[in-house]
Order: sequence, then structure tokens, then C-alpha cells
Amino acid sequence: MKIIVGITGSSGAVYALDFLKQSKADKYLVVSKWGKALLKDELNITEKELQPYIKRQFSNDDLAAPIASGSNHFDACVILPCSTSTLGKIASGIGDTLITRAAQVAMKERFKLILCIRETPLSTVALEQCALLSRHGVIIMPISSPLYFVPHSVDEYVSAFTDKLLGLLGERKSKGWRSEELE
Repeated sequence: MKIIVGITGSSGAVYALDFLKQSKADKYLVVSKWGKALLKDELNITEKELQPYIKRQFSNDDLAAPIASGSNHFDACVILPCSTSTLGKIASGIGDTLITRAAQVAMKERFKLILCIRETPLSTVALEQCALLSRHGVIIMPISSPLYFVPHSVDEYVSAFTDKLLGLLGERKSKGWRSEELE
């Protein structure tokens, strides 16, 4: 499985790091300018420290990168976290960065596109953009971990979201609420 992972400047770097660590897919990373600031501010790391968890990294300014073309197949594009600014560009058809271009490619080629929004509250404009993109097949996945298993640590809370995301990507079956009663 090949997954493009975009990290933008909305809070939630810990979720991106956990996903990169847990996903077994070939991951192609793009970090925006504000995503780099986010990694530094929230985790005190640089994008270079993510290298052990990815296959390759591309610059967000490189619109000639192979992931900017629909002629190169990938299985999914995940933007985690996805800022509302990035959401707005994608909803408006703007592909002026590699992250937004890869999202446009995913939409036009019908590859899975998952936007992990980490913003609260959401403005009416952002909600309308989410609804528009959802009607076009984009999965809008607010960063909100399930609590029915009663997490005992922040790591468990973060991991629960990652588990749900990996389930959507088909990498694993995520644990469901009272799922043992289905056996």
C-alpha cells in the first residue's frame, strides 16, 4: 500500500507521529511550512526525525514531484492534521502546494482522500467545505478519539484515533464498541 501523508499547521502533531509509526504502508511525506513549525512547537522535533517511518519525503513546494501526477498510482492520501486553510484550498480546487495538489489528484483519480481536521469549533464555512468534499467522496475525519474503551493515558487516547484511521485505510480492523458480542 502507498500512502501520501501531508502534515499541515493545525494542532495535532502527536497524531501524525503516531500514524507514521503504526502504519505499515509505504508512506510518502510532505510537510508544509506551518507543519514544520507544528512539529517543533508540539513535539520538539524536525521532519528529519520522521525519516525512519517513511519511504520518502517531498518538499511542499515541489509541484514536479511524482505524487503531483495522477499517472502515478497511490492508494490513499491522508492529511493529518489538516488545517482549515488546507481544507478550504482543497474544497476550492486550489492545488498550489504539493499537499493540496496531491489532494486534487486523489479526488480526480478517485483515490481515497482522508482529511483529519483538528479544529474546534468549526465555522459554518468550514462545515460547508467539509460537506462539499464529503459529497465528492472525501472522508472527513475530525481528530476525535473514541472513548468507549476508557483510555488510561494520552498515548492510548492518541492510539485509538490512529487505530480508527488504519481501519479506514484497510490496514487493520479497528476495535469496535462491544465488538466481542458479535463473535
